[in-house]
Amino acid sequence: MRPNTLAEATTRIEQGEPLEKALSEFLDTFYTAPDTASRIEMLRDQPVSIGTRQDALIGAVAEYLSHEYALPRVPAWAFEPSRYLDRAWHTTPFEDAAMREYLTFSSPAEFASRNIFTEERPLRRARGPLNRAGRASS
Repeated sequence: MRPNTLAEATTRIEQGEPLEKALSEFLDTFYTAPDTASRIEMLRDQPVSIGTRQDALIGAVAEYLSHEYALPRVPAWAFEPSRYLDRAWHTTPFEDAAMREYLTFSSPAEFASRNIFTEERPLRRARGPLNRAGRASS
């Protein structure tokens, strides 16, 4: 069963489920939510702490989704100091100066402001949401 909230996803991660699995399943649930009110509810509760980098990542996810779906507000917990990194984290699995530079400049503001540097569309899924033109995104 997929996590119904971001807080539930982090609880699963804390209990040993891989971050990639829990977050991907949460995104599938979020993207298929029927309305804005449901999406707000899915981000409302503060997630448990799951580690310095992961806490910052979860804050970025909440802020990014709030902006992408034009939610009326970003949850306040997403702006707590523990949701930001002191040092840059380039989410590449290998050391490569060109890749680090690409990530630095392509990372969405919600991630870059937290010192997380990732790809341009970090939360895309194969069955992602409809884009603004009403077509399924890739």
